[in-house]
Amino acid sequence: MAKGILGGFLAGAVLSGVALGTASVLMGPPPGVEAPRASGVEVPAGSEFNRAREDEEAALPAAEQASPEAVDAPQVPQPAPDDLSSLEEADTEPTARPETGEPEGQLQAPEVQSSGMNVDEEAAPLPSPQAMAPEAPDEEDLSISTEPAQPAQPVVEEESGFASGATSGDAETGSAAPEAQAEPVLQPQPEIVEEEETSEESAETGSAPQPAAPETVEETGVEAEESATGGTIGDRAEGVTTNRLPSVSDAPADEAEADLPPLQRYAAEFSNPEGKPLMAIVLIDDGTSPISHDALADFPYPVSYALDAGWPGAAEAAADYRAAGLEVLAMANLPEGASAVDAEVAMQTYLSAVPEAVAVMEGTGTGLQSSRAATEQLIPILQESGHGLVLFSEGLDTAQKLIAREGVPVATVFRDFDDKGQNATVIRRFLDQAAFKAGQEEGGVVMVGRLRAETVSALLLWGLQDRAASVALAPVSAILME
Repeated sequence: MAKGILGGFLAGAVLSGVALGTASVLMGPPPGVEAPRASGVEVPAGSEFNRAREDEEAALPAAEQASPEAVDAPQVPQPAPDDLSSLEEADTEPTARPETGEPEGQLQAPEVQSSGMNVDEEAAPLPSPQAMAPEAPDEEDLSISTEPAQPAQPVVEEESGFASGATSGDAETGSAAPEAQAEPVLQPQPEIVEEEETSEESAETGSAPQPAAPETVEETGVEAEESATGGTIGDRAEGVTTNRLPSVSDAPADEAEADLPPLQRYAAEFSNPEGKPLMAIVLIDDGTSPISHDALADFPYPVSYALDAGWPGAAEAAADYRAAGLEVLAMANLPEGASAVDAEVAMQTYLSAVPEAVAVMEGTGTGLQSSRAATEQLIPILQESGHGLVLFSEGLDTAQKLIAREGVPVATVFRDFDDKGQNATVIRRFLDQAAFKAGQEEGGVVMVGRLRAETVSALLLWGLQDRAASVALAPVSAILME
């Protein structure tokens, strides 16, 4: 339709132009205007303007170079068809199987070289652990020594209780001794293998046990101490009393426990018979929580509690926690840019402020990693005190790796799960993530929270979920000792 309109418009314009031109010719110029008249043009003489020009042949430019002659294009020969004629004379027979020869001789066992000792099988000496350990009177100052004994043994009175494998009869009256009269010499021996049957036979016949011959394996310091103290000797020879030397097992329970470092002495009871991954939860107590220690004692799984060492009531709270059977840590902060001397003085105060703490935990303020000098000073302090250390993750955990390399039990916090007041739902999600991470970490993970009602409620609910059953919820001391 648009084309028809445009075509009609153009046709009308052409017709209008033709009509107007025709009308102007027929009507002539308007009144008072004369039509132009043509006049001849005067040509100046000698200008030859009107002279006719002669036709001449046009001069065309010649070609600069001759066109190249066409030559025949190179022809590609037809390829010969491929065949197997080249393999007619090839050797396609399989090669013969290799033959192996018979062994020239039989293998012989190496000859056993004699050690140079001539031991009679009938009179083979008993191992050293079966020899009678010397008895010491109660009033003497006893000490354990691994120095070799002198070849000659002095004759002692019967009531003194000393026996070195010889008879304990009266020396003055010449009373009869058991069958074996030879007096052996106790010497620190190499590693000994206990022979029960020989010792029992010796006890039945009443013969005096003999020291065992040395073996080629050198005895370690612990085994030498056991041999010297008679730790594996029983009352098997008639008329001879053994195991009279002091040992750790003979010491009172309170004394033996007092010799343990705080990390072991004050650790909460824990067992992991199924070998599950470990996960520890530490709650910070700054003295503002209304939750009582008795209520925390009934918690369904172990939880450790970090007490701010700068809190005036930390010592009293630590005593209440310990009375409830709970595990405590001393939470400490060092001043910004603290020196080694500052760390030494501050740590003495912090450890005394929270007695019976198993470890020192880095505080949420300036912490314990404010300066390298202060962090390095923690190593000899904790080595001497016997406490563990819990640090927050910082960068590449260089401080944690340095302290662990020096033998101090140290662990890094995986997450502080309620530092921004998270609700119970977010806390349980963080705990799920930590339980999954515990399965990937060899030493377990440590989670840190605060002693507030919503956090405790979230922990109780999460402990009933399936994810909590995949880990062993443990006190932080178990991870530090792991």
